[in-house]
Amino acid sequence: MQKLIIITGSPCVGKTTAAEKLLESCENSAFFDGDWAWCVHPFSFSDPRLRKGDKIISFALSTYLNAEFDYVILSSVVVIGEPIRAAILRDIAAGDYMTLAFTLKCSEETLCERHRLRGESGEVSFQWLEMEPHPGDFVIDTDHKTPEQIAQEIKRIVDAAGEGLGSTGG
Repeated sequence: MQKLIIITGSPCVGKTTAAEKLLESCENSAFFDGDWAWCVHPFSFSDPRLRKGDKIISFALSTYLNAEFDYVILSSVVVIGEPIRAAILRDIAAGDYMTLAFTLKCSEETLCERHRLRGESGEVSFQWLEMEPHPGDFVIDTDHKTPEQIAQEIKRIVDAAGEGLGSTGG
């Protein structure tokens, strides 16, 4: 069964890098970074056009699933919340697939260090880090782990899903 893998968490927690490493370890896989659907200027959360970004994500995931990739990976901060995640999943036009979601967490110190290493200027926000994981998500603590280790942990859980874990979608 195809697997839709959702990776979410705070900015700078390691979502994109872990997703890229996971892509490399999964044969017949595709990756969509949700940030690509929200890359607009000027950016404002209050811009109603951003809801179109949700549709773009649904379309991209549908396209990958319908192209018969075994693993479809989505990395996005916005799917941490129920309304946006539900809207994206509801609009996927694809057959049977299994959805497995992961919330990446880390300490405030680690987030600050990753923010600094990324060259981000400005104050670090802990708002996303403090959010409760989406119900049913596998939570992975990324402190003191490389992106490869995080991807391996996700892959172990995904592989075990073929033995009965996870929920179906579509």
